[in-house]
Amino acid sequence: MTEFDIATRGAGLYEFTREVQGWLPGEATGLLTLFVRHTSCSLLIQENADPEVKTDLNAFFRRLVPPSTDPSMSYLTHTYEGPDDMPAHIKAALLPVSLSIPVQDGRLALGTWQGIYLFEHRDRPHRRRVVAHLAASGL
Repeated sequence: MTEFDIATRGAGLYEFTREVQGWLPGEATGLLTLFVRHTSCSLLIQENADPEVKTDLNAFFRRLVPPSTDPSMSYLTHTYEGPDDMPAHIKAALLPVSLSIPVQDGRLALGTWQGIYLFEHRDRPHRRRVVAHLAASGL
């Protein structure tokens, strides 16, 4: 088991596929579990070829769950940590906070254009921790 420390610069998607791949032993086969230890960000497997995908995903979720200062969010009561805080919790409730990825012979079994991302939902920079555990297969 290990932890990845991911520095964010604010809301957006931060790929850390290379770091995960670099941690895997060359002969490893099994199931990798990643779990983010925070309540205002998420984990995603998403396209890593076109940067517009990240831009569009961030814009979509900001539109889906706007800041608490938006009139449509006037029902929120948890607002004392800033206008991005409760919306970040809502986004984290809608998106995964853990991922399971098969590993074969030390390689992540991802598709050609797939990458592993931390999706930061807060506007300010944060340091996020993602726990990784590889359950080795005897097969």
